[in-house]
Amino acid sequence: MQLPPDDRTLSPLTGCTRAHWEAAADALLAAVEPYATEDRALYHFPGGHESWSGTLSDGLEGYARTLLLAAFRRDETALERYADGLAAGVSGVWPRIEDRSQPLVEAASIALALRLTRQLLWDRLDEGVRQRAAAWLGDALTAEAWPCNWELFPVTVGGFLQEIGHETDASRKAIDNGLERIEQWYVRDGWYTDGDGRKFDYYNGWAMHLYPVLHAWLADDDRLLDLYGGRLERHLADYARLFGGDGAPLHQGRSLTYRFATTAPLWLGAMTGRTPLAPGETRRLASGALKYFLDRDAVDSRGLLTLGWHGPDPAVLQGYSGPASPYWASKGFLGLLLPPDHEVWTAAEEPGPAERSDAVTSIAAPNWLLQSTRSDGLVRLHNHGSEDVRYDPYYTRLAYSTVTTPSPSYDNSVIVGDDPSRTGIEPLGVGDGWVASRHTAGGGARVTSVVLARGVSEVRAHLVSGAAPGTAVRVTGWVAGDGVRAELVPVVGLDDELTGVTGDGGTLFVALARLTAEPDPVPLGETVSVRTDAAGELTVRWSEGPETRVRLDESAVRVESRPAG
Repeated sequence: MQLPPDDRTLSPLTGCTRAHWEAAADALLAAVEPYATEDRALYHFPGGHESWSGTLSDGLEGYARTLLLAAFRRDETALERYADGLAAGVSGVWPRIEDRSQPLVEAASIALALRLTRQLLWDRLDEGVRQRAAAWLGDALTAEAWPCNWELFPVTVGGFLQEIGHETDASRKAIDNGLERIEQWYVRDGWYTDGDGRKFDYYNGWAMHLYPVLHAWLADDDRLLDLYGGRLERHLADYARLFGGDGAPLHQGRSLTYRFATTAPLWLGAMTGRTPLAPGETRRLASGALKYFLDRDAVDSRGLLTLGWHGPDPAVLQGYSGPASPYWASKGFLGLLLPPDHEVWTAAEEPGPAERSDAVTSIAAPNWLLQSTRSDGLVRLHNHGSEDVRYDPYYTRLAYSTVTTPSPSYDNSVIVGDDPSRTGIEPLGVGDGWVASRHTAGGGARVTSVVLARGVSEVRAHLVSGAAPGTAVRVTGWVAGDGVRAELVPVVGLDDELTGVTGDGGTLFVALARLTAEPDPVPLGETVSVRTDAAGELTVRWSEGPETRVRLDESAVRVESRPAG
């Protein structure tokens, strides 16, 4: 992909300006055009990974998701082609929108694109095409959604249909119902779970916040914008910390092939004025993510987004991932709706959180602890509250980072017997430098865990109960990668192979861990020490910082810090 020369004056950290985003959008749009059907209603990309919805639905997905990119780019020439495709699609080519069907998802992208470009596309269509298009979209108002972020797709369609005066009562009902549904999943501090349970991931940003805030903004509804915009602003204070110094988003959750769709809520905050981030920081984080993926083969030799993370990678795909699925990355171009003279484009870049200072940040809603280090730009997530066994391993591991991927050998796990499962995660709290949880492990054993972090170092303690005496326990840590060093050092209950056995009652296992890109770090044992007494209480002493006492039992974790001395 050909991009303009870097501008290190305006963008000293990434070199990217609005011109780079425009060029990337133009290149992506040009690359997909050869894969449109003759009537332009469907886009069939090569890739050999048909989704479970089938070829026809996959072709609609290709149309809808790339239309969204053309809408953000406001490319009139491209929009003319998509107008032809719309006319053909609603004349019998596209599959109907039915209960829990993939076309419901794509209808939301189409409706949003039409709403954003009404004068450029919709208003120029023949009346007959408009009527057929409105009728096709209208099925989204009553189609049953999966109980998750899908509830927002009828909201998005309803917002457009209400604006054009089509089925206004049904549209209002769909909007009200969808917004009411997501209230059940709002936890606090700007965080939603994606449906019932504890499914915390990027869907918070590219769905749960994106659609309600955009709807409120486009409807000019101050009441809704105050509500949803306020939640977005609070969310972004945490969200900005999920990006590494190299631009990489945290590698956690499903649908990772959407890649720089992770930038959508950053732009949304700037667009609506509901953000705690400085304009230069917003652009730095967003441009960093774009550059990160474009520099790592996200786009193939044909200019197409591949099914993967860097290049093609089936490990990050789900059954619903079709050849066009990566084009939800189009959401990352939301910032192009901001005019060129907006301060987010004109301000000089400012460092993101991972570049400014070392930080250990507690996030109460998902019961996460984020650990970032300025020296190497790494962000590590200690996960003690997010779970979705359908998409393991991207939810249930004890830790994730911006530089590692979950391994088939069960990194960051406590393996009881020969069963590495971690289910029924129960948050036990998060505080200053620590996070704790309980979960069910192999054979029905219960594992109570606490992680303490400071700087680049971690203390991981696990109390295993409910297992037969003599049951093997193995503790795993980070997996090293290119330029990244991973360490796991046994302290209590573990041998040099990080294995141990259970005794009568609860058995404690403790290890020190570290993931770092520092070329010559001090020995891990010099950064932190751990002592345990006869009652099983841990005393953790950091080389710089407080002394912390930790008590684990089968019902609670108690953490108390006091100044060293």
